[in-house]
Amino acid sequence: MAHWLYKSEPVKWSWDMQVAAGAKGTHWDGVRNHLAKQQLLAMKKGDRGFFYHSNEGKEIVGIVEVIKEAYPDPGDEKGVFVMVDLKAVKKLPRPVSLTQIKDEPRLSEMALLKYSRLSVQPVTDAEWDIVLEMAGAKG
Repeated sequence: MAHWLYKSEPVKWSWDMQVAAGAKGTHWDGVRNHLAKQQLLAMKKGDRGFFYHSNEGKEIVGIVEVIKEAYPDPGDEKGVFVMVDLKAVKKLPRPVSLTQIKDEPRLSEMALLKYSRLSVQPVTDAEWDIVLEMAGAKG
């Protein structure tokens, strides 16, 4: 299983909104970056990811799961980009802030720090475990 990080501005789509979508989940659309598109194409059903509030909060707040693999994003008139469907799995016991991530030497190579504008990012197994540890959560 691969791990990912999904960034969303809480005023547009928040963790609470993701939770409210329930087991049917919702689509993760609107990605218009070719590298992020490649990440979406690599996702498999059952992969898990961190839900990150960007701009406001700047923190990882929960875990989501891919429930439908990449398919065409109908909002893309050129037919180039894709989306996946995600459902909320669980809220983290403690959010993990961007500041905490920056202050953790073991996370210095995390995509969140190196590619801060990328909306969908890979997370290594080691990074996944470290963030869960910081959040007081279990895998």
